[in-house]
Amino acid sequence: MSRNEFRNMFRRCISGLSVVVLGAVVLVYPCAMLAQRGAGGGHTGGGVAGGDGLSGVGKPTGVDAKDDLRDFHEVMAVQATSQQIIAYDLMLKSTAAASTELQAFREQLGKENRGSELASRGLTLNQALEKARTLNRGFLDGFSEPQKSGLKEISKRLIKADSDLAQQANALDQQVREAKAPAPQIATSAQSLDHALTSFQSEQLDLGAEMSIGSAKNGQDSAFNLPPVKNSVNFEHQPISITTSGVISKGAAAGGQNTFKLELIADLSDLQQNITEVLHTQLDKAERCGERIAIQSATLTPLEPKSLVVVQLHYERWACFGREANEMAEGNGTIEVKLTPSVAEDGGLRLTPEIGRVEAEGLIGELLRSGSLGDTLRDKITESLLSTVRKGGDFNATLPPAARGNATLHRAQFQGTGSGKLLVVLDGVILVSNDQVTSLTSELKGRSSTPETVQETVPR
Repeated sequence: MSRNEFRNMFRRCISGLSVVVLGAVVLVYPCAMLAQRGAGGGHTGGGVAGGDGLSGVGKPTGVDAKDDLRDFHEVMAVQATSQQIIAYDLMLKSTAAASTELQAFREQLGKENRGSELASRGLTLNQALEKARTLNRGFLDGFSEPQKSGLKEISKRLIKADSDLAQQANALDQQVREAKAPAPQIATSAQSLDHALTSFQSEQLDLGAEMSIGSAKNGQDSAFNLPPVKNSVNFEHQPISITTSGVISKGAAAGGQNTFKLELIADLSDLQQNITEVLHTQLDKAERCGERIAIQSATLTPLEPKSLVVVQLHYERWACFGREANEMAEGNGTIEVKLTPSVAEDGGLRLTPEIGRVEAEGLIGELLRSGSLGDTLRDKITESLLSTVRKGGDFNATLPPAARGNATLHRAQFQGTGSGKLLVVLDGVILVSNDQVTSLTSELKGRSSTPETVQETVPR
């Protein structure tokens, strides 16, 4: 048995009991793992333990490096007191409240008439975040010397997460205060703050587990990161890779049903880089007597919560009279197509297209604005992107088996990053019965260390 496994078994044995009771329990019923640690005897004080049990235990005079109870003493040294357990629960609740305020802020941001309401939401969010950070700092400051030593590494991670959270919160607050800050920029900052808050919360939960606080891993706000899953979609000979990851966090439990919050994120940056080639395969045509379309260039960029495709093309129309083909029209044009994501009634992703700016002269301009050419391009662009996201972003494969069939999506949106990378983000819930909670939680813990998988899919 490894050292970490041994320490974890100790934590499961002592979780939820007071120090006084634990001391008595360990002396009388020393948990089966103490007898199974190894055949060799340990050394505690003047007594010698050997075989299957402890014998000759006298008054402890110290613990040496070979002591079988060394891990037990280390766990006991960092265990939370009853007052710390109360403070920890208050800290978690304040972090959860900040998360709720952030979601309310993001919902307000998506409304047409934001006005002063957004500034008010921003102020409330700031106050909630500051309270969560204050309680977090107070909890760390209250550690005893043994706790400071034994929890040094995880405390460093939590302090780093707190610093990142403060940085993202300040960036968003500045943008909200600047009346001229564009909505997409604010939305990007809010998304970054959401990720920082999730990491902050996750570190708090890990700290609670180290301190043997029972609610740390079973509370209502446990968060689990889903490992990335990469899929490759082939457009003829052009492979497009899409990596999907996510976060599942535990919510409320009522009426025998347990609710988990779900967020899935698909990285579409590879599609962005190869969008011209993808549309070449879908839109280029060269009819002898009819239309000839050649895609010259294309871009795919975020326009939160939408995405924007801009295509430059060359168009020709040919007619045949007998055996002879004659060119009837020819020219270049540019067309913009805005794509708005949503969740369809069947629970799948849906894209609603809208033709935006068109730059073209004469017949080409008319065909792009209100004719069959514009409609064809709009539909083919939508179909290509939707097919890529659906097949490349295999959302079902990202979920653990216990969650499949129990997950419901309710919101979809495109988001950008500071570097212009395009993401599609899906929010939803997972509903499981009381009997399924243990299975789902176990799978989530197991998948958190699962390496990235690669799957190949080929569109029809």
